[in-house]
Amino acid sequence: MEAELDTVKVEKDGKIATVTLNRPERLNANSHEMARDLDAVSQLLDGDKEIRLVVIEGAGRAFSAGIDLKELPKDNIDIDMMPPWENGLRRFETMDALVISLIHGYAIGGGLQIALASDIRVCTPDAELGLTAIEESILPGLGTWRLPRYIGLGRAMKMNTLGNYIDGEEARRIGLVDHLVDEETRHEELDGIIEDYMAGNSLGGRNTKHATNAAFDHDYEAFMDLYMELQRESMSSEDFDEAMAALREDRDPEWA
Repeated sequence: MEAELDTVKVEKDGKIATVTLNRPERLNANSHEMARDLDAVSQLLDGDKEIRLVVIEGAGRAFSAGIDLKELPKDNIDIDMMPPWENGLRRFETMDALVISLIHGYAIGGGLQIALASDIRVCTPDAELGLTAIEESILPGLGTWRLPRYIGLGRAMKMNTLGNYIDGEEARRIGLVDHLVDEETRHEELDGIIEDYMAGNSLGGRNTKHATNAAFDHDYEAFMDLYMELQRESMSSEDFDEAMAALREDRDPEWA
């Protein structure tokens, strides 16, 4: 698979797909076109059951600098952009494939929203991250819902209402990002991180993603029901049989 839309490029290599935000001349700033393209790309990837892992990265000097501030005051960005934007992010969040964002340069506003909708965030130490919509007197999308889940209500309230930036080091310290990589070797280091996550990317691993994402959405009884459903599915799968065979034979499993 290879697709190139106006603002997003997609490449597939076996079980791994790479999504590249592709407006480098605007630091991959968000626009109506990018909202539409991300929505379309998320549908494409969600429908491809061969894909086990998705990487999202930005072309050029940044992951994404957020909403396009040249277009906003011209009324070229409006409320109609929000549904396809949020639908696309939610689809990345809920698809079976594990989604990893590789952050460098800037992950501001909508850029950080994309990263928050990913399962894992890999970041360079000097990258700048923030939800700055307060500067335009608008809400930072569903970053208002996702950010507290990662860093707690107090820290999220501070970031959302001040619109301040933090660097990758601080983001790692407070749990906003999961891995730090050097700017110059970020792709090589990402390859090792991908290898680690792919080693556990069985049906059980994918169901673990779904269960973990539901952790704050249910009371104990409802979550227990969900857990039992996902566990039964995992333990009756080919991947579970392969895991047991690999244990008996003292080898690494090969997932379906």
